[in-house]
Amino acid sequence: MTGLVPGQGAPTRTHTPHLVLPALASWATALVLVGCSASTGACVALAALGAALPVVATTRAGGGTARRGEGWCGAVLAVLVCVAAVAGVVALHVHAAGTGPVAELAGRRASVTFEAVVTDDPRERVQRGGLSRRSSFVVPARVEMVRETPGSPGGRGSGVRLRASVILLASGEEWRSLLPSQRIAVRGRFETAEPGELLTAVVLVRGPPRVLGGPSWVQRVAGTLRAGLREASTVLPQDQRGLLPALVVGDMSQMDRQVKADFKQAGLSHLTAVSGANLAVVAGAAVALARITGLRLPLRAALAVLAMVFFTVVARPSPSVLRALLMGGVAALALGTGRSRDGFAALSVTVLGLILFDPVLARSYGFALSVFATGGILVLAPRWRDRLARRLPRWAAEAVAVPTAAQVAVTPVLVLMSGQIAPVAIPANLLAGPAVAPATLLGFTAALVAPLHMGAAQLLARPAGLATGWIVGVAERAADLPLAVLPWPGGLAGLAALLVAAPLAVLALRHRWSRRMVAAVAVGALLAVVVAGSVVLRRSSGDWLLVACDVGQGDALLVAAGPGRAVVVDTGTDPVLVDRCLRSRGIRQVPLVVLTHPHFDHVGGLEGVFRGRSVGAVVVTPRDVAERESVRLNTDLTRRGIAEWTARPGTRWCFGPSELTVLAPWGETPPSGGGEGTTINNASVVLHVRWASGTALLSGDVETEAQAELLRRGLPRADILKVPHHGSARYDPGFLAATGARAALISVGAGNDYGHPAPSTVTGLLALGMRVYRTDLSGALTVVARGTGLAVIRER
Repeated sequence: MTGLVPGQGAPTRTHTPHLVLPALASWATALVLVGCSASTGACVALAALGAALPVVATTRAGGGTARRGEGWCGAVLAVLVCVAAVAGVVALHVHAAGTGPVAELAGRRASVTFEAVVTDDPRERVQRGGLSRRSSFVVPARVEMVRETPGSPGGRGSGVRLRASVILLASGEEWRSLLPSQRIAVRGRFETAEPGELLTAVVLVRGPPRVLGGPSWVQRVAGTLRAGLREASTVLPQDQRGLLPALVVGDMSQMDRQVKADFKQAGLSHLTAVSGANLAVVAGAAVALARITGLRLPLRAALAVLAMVFFTVVARPSPSVLRALLMGGVAALALGTGRSRDGFAALSVTVLGLILFDPVLARSYGFALSVFATGGILVLAPRWRDRLARRLPRWAAEAVAVPTAAQVAVTPVLVLMSGQIAPVAIPANLLAGPAVAPATLLGFTAALVAPLHMGAAQLLARPAGLATGWIVGVAERAADLPLAVLPWPGGLAGLAALLVAAPLAVLALRHRWSRRMVAAVAVGALLAVVVAGSVVLRRSSGDWLLVACDVGQGDALLVAAGPGRAVVVDTGTDPVLVDRCLRSRGIRQVPLVVLTHPHFDHVGGLEGVFRGRSVGAVVVTPRDVAERESVRLNTDLTRRGIAEWTARPGTRWCFGPSELTVLAPWGETPPSGGGEGTTINNASVVLHVRWASGTALLSGDVETEAQAELLRRGLPRADILKVPHHGSARYDPGFLAATGARAALISVGAGNDYGHPAPSTVTGLLALGMRVYRTDLSGALTVVARGTGLAVIRER
């Protein structure tokens, strides 16, 4: 098989500039004009055509005689023609999106009943806050008929047939199982879409969809094969079970959220997006098989195209997969004709074609990452490989050069996206790369075999699981490394800073003495970080007693229970964040989980506690307080085989250095001063924790009424107060004063929609002489023993 990068002696096409420059100009044109009006796009198209006329006249005046600048004249002409074409296409798209019946209804925010065809997989939106658990989805669709609901503003109750691209914002598990090409009937309110998306409207859907027609045969086959791969993967551990379908066909529906977060941190997220890499593996296997059987060059190319098309069916022909197929098709055509492959020309043709086909791609970070990574491999990797080959075997040199070139090339895009640089991505990709091909091939074969014989598919999934297990391990360890991700200014300012820093870095590394100086500085900085980190780690984790994890808007507390053990009190909303907090303390055993009350910002992250840990039992508030959430929680715990206990006042546990005593809730109906949310808050489990060096009061979300009742029944004093309800304004001043606390911990999310913590609460705490610590300002808060007392250490 050929290498991943062009050979050293591969000839350079003289016509490459004629393709590269028009592609870049087309991309820039669409990037600017997609957010402009249709008239602006039309004016640019006319101006480009007008500028092209003198170039055509100059070329004709040459009489066809070869001249020194004739090639560049042709390049300029090609740029102008492509700019005009793209500007015209964008103008048509913008005009179509901004006019017509759907755009009119969106302008009036009309409520309509409509029929639509799903155009891509529903994408689940991650819930970051709130009181109740809910599933919400973003569903790309094409509206084909609308019927205004009588009584809507301006509604006429008429039906109109049309074709308009929209995004559906919907809630409910019924949306999860929809397949592309299914026709549905739904009801909702049309809203105007954001400029630059080329969408006619965004629809706020009310209620579940009513399926009118099944998916096409292609989508039905894809759904069957993908479901078969998911079932075959059930023989694997949880993290591998979700990764294998994601790695093979981009099916991330079962992927563990912590694995997903580790992949993002380690720079491996591209592995779960079906791209040219997946197609290259499948096509490469087909070409190798064709070569072994002695097929001629055109037949090898045809077999490679057939394999890619079939893989596209399995992976589902979504826009991202079709983009990868187009790139692979161009490369296969070059292979079949026997001509020297010009990868940059193929990349340019692909970019140009896709921008003309779908101009909104010009503003897609995913598209930019794909193009930049491919360009880096084509331009930088051959040169770096040849230099490394002087000291390393050629295969090792290529293995190092390819991921390094790709990561360097995408760094400007990453800076624009998130304002960070991930140096750990290069070694992570280098280590994970060898496992990708076997996992993809075995997983793809398992998907094909599953409808015929599930047992055989599961046998194939087991060795594929070994490969995915290796990748999961690489991602987890890379994400946990110090300096895995370096902060960097985001946006255009960060990009400008990078453009200044990069040439300076190149100049500094050109000479041996400067390389040694840079290496010495880097080693010194790394040692300083390691030493400082170990000091902080010893201060914050060596003798810690209580940790208020930084989980955003929610509560998640760790109470020390011995080496590698902790009692978890609440879990926040995000399993990834609570798992990361537990990992940072080296917690592998959780003898007890206390869920103070069944609001989502306290129980939503429970899955993260179970990841890779043994859990003894879960303590909950009485079930009749919130029946629906309690039943859902009970079902989950029963499935995991975890005991569920109801909190009773006076219950006491001792774990390691900590003694925990339940103070509330009481057996009777909890006091209420408002709606259902207040009643549930007042039913929170309240704990008093005692250590040799001091005490703490963990008060859940109790509000004014329950605080007054606690005060009436006798409230033990505490050195540390976990402030109730994230610092809500509903507090009893007498309750706060009676705790006698010297430090107040507020677990709260930055910029939350609830106004937490309330300024009056913070002022009241300070007036009582308490030091106030907030997770939104200081990160995780760690309570440690200091002499005969307690101290609080901020994470940042």
